[in-house]
Amino acid sequence: MKTRSVHVCRECGTTSPRWIGRCPGCGEWNTLDEEFASASAGETRIVASPLCSVATSGETLSPSGVEELDRVLGGGFTTGSTTLLFGEPGIGKSTLALMALRQRALGGETVLLVAAEESAGQVASRASRLGDVPSNLLVAATTNVADAEDLIRSLRPALCVVDSIAAMSDPSLASVAGSVPQVRHGAERLCAAAKSTGASLVLVGHVTKDGELAGPRTLEHLVDTVLRIEGEREGSLRVLRALKHRFGATSEVGLLEMVNEGLRDLPEASLALGGLDLEVPGVVMGIATDGSRSLLVEIQALVASGSGAPRRVAHQLSSQRLSLLLAVLEVRCGIDTNASDVFAASAGGLPALEPGVDVALALAIASAAQGFALARAVACIGEVGLAGELRAVAGLNRRVREAQRLGARTVIVPRTGEMDDVEGLRIERCATLGDALEAARRHEVAKVR
Repeated sequence: MKTRSVHVCRECGTTSPRWIGRCPGCGEWNTLDEEFASASAGETRIVASPLCSVATSGETLSPSGVEELDRVLGGGFTTGSTTLLFGEPGIGKSTLALMALRQRALGGETVLLVAAEESAGQVASRASRLGDVPSNLLVAATTNVADAEDLIRSLRPALCVVDSIAAMSDPSLASVAGSVPQVRHGAERLCAAAKSTGASLVLVGHVTKDGELAGPRTLEHLVDTVLRIEGEREGSLRVLRALKHRFGATSEVGLLEMVNEGLRDLPEASLALGGLDLEVPGVVMGIATDGSRSLLVEIQALVASGSGAPRRVAHQLSSQRLSLLLAVLEVRCGIDTNASDVFAASAGGLPALEPGVDVALALAIASAAQGFALARAVACIGEVGLAGELRAVAGLNRRVREAQRLGARTVIVPRTGEMDDVEGLRIERCATLGDALEAARRHEVAKVR
């Protein structure tokens, strides 16, 4: 057995026999790290088999017990799979993983938490906030990859969480914990142990200062599923997304709320995101989609006199769409805000960045600028083009039915696009933003100025 030195790119995994300044694979500079690999003198013959004769794998889904997590996973964890869960510090990664462990343990299964960043006592303190802790929820405080691998193979847990993979290390490697060789080597060993025992493995990861997944890019290719949990640390809303999922779609999104007892599912997120029942200028209800979900969001706008250069501030909305809509309102509808400061936000902490909320945002600005209030029972859907025309958006029927379910009695929608009639709901079909503004004025509830 010989030992040879290779240089591996921490970004894309490309190998080179010697160090070079620029990676030939991804083109990044100074990303090659030296590693030592064993080379065997013997060769292994590989046999190819007809694909039609290969038996399909027998993976089964096991629900985690956390409804919104199962929604994103397509029903639950797949046996023998590896899931990478990452997000910013303090966003709720460890809490979500501990909730899944507790729920599986309450179902009678043996589960394991490998705590590499906390002591067993600290984990127990966090777990006590969630409720009673079952005796079959096991914890081991270690940073040694070999010890964690032995525990997985001996205990054969139904679910194992390693928190975090960046803190795990193998003393046999001549590098520090968190380095590219350590992270990749540790993940490979733990993944192999999970596949051989049928355990569902969750690796908790960190993010860089740019908000991207920390560690080698090969880590994303190694795992079966990549989940990201995000949200504003000052707020309570948490959004869970699947960036990669070998066993299902990545279009689902999970919504949770951070409370004192941990994270709470938000299956009726539209109701939880609603603000005060006020009918004031600048507040318009829109229907946004995220994945396969349609959500009622409250779009707020404020037009105020300012001094100096006018400010344009968009919070949880697209600043580019805001600038575009201000130009369309000026040219096509005669609403000039050039001398005013314009502030726009999606209330409740849910980002509404897609074009489907254009009509709601434009009418919120017009409402604030002209001083009329739109009834909260009116919802607005549609994209606005540069010519002032309203364009149909994806999932129009689904959005309309969600609006009706949540109490809307009138919806303003584009004239184009196929949509079913909905009993008990008044549908205002508009060709242009000017038409939508006239429809909104017909539902004016108060004249403020």
